[in-house]
Amino acid sequence: MLIQLTYASRASVEVTPQVVRDIAEKSQKNNSAVGITGALCYSNGIFLQKLEGDRRFVSRVYHKIQSDARHAEAVIVDYSEMDCRDFTGWGMGFMVATNENQELFLKYSTTHEFNPYLMSAKALRLFFNEIKENVRWLK
Repeated sequence: MLIQLTYASRASVEVTPQVVRDIAEKSQKNNSAVGITGALCYSNGIFLQKLEGDRRFVSRVYHKIQSDARHAEAVIVDYSEMDCRDFTGWGMGFMVATNENQELFLKYSTTHEFNPYLMSAKALRLFFNEIKENVRWLK
């Protein structure tokens, strides 16, 4: 069964550009190996990640994230079955709050700072649909 799981977590360590690169590279490598696609966003000390794939593998990845010392307060903010993937061909896209992306982060946020903990599942889905078309991704 193909599912999507979206979670939010707070960074529990200082997130430097090198930490960001390490997370993105490991996510791309590990997720591709088990057929998981999706996108990872980082802004305001908060990670927001959408994982897509087989329910077993997505669950395993999420449980690894929960035990990762870099993440605190991991919460599933959206979960559903899917008919098809939104991020085909992406082992894991990674988006940070650049000046170009900041407006998009705030478009769906309920406060002046990006806070996915306060976003509805519908807003999260709209956010991810828009980012795959309109953002600058970290390479």
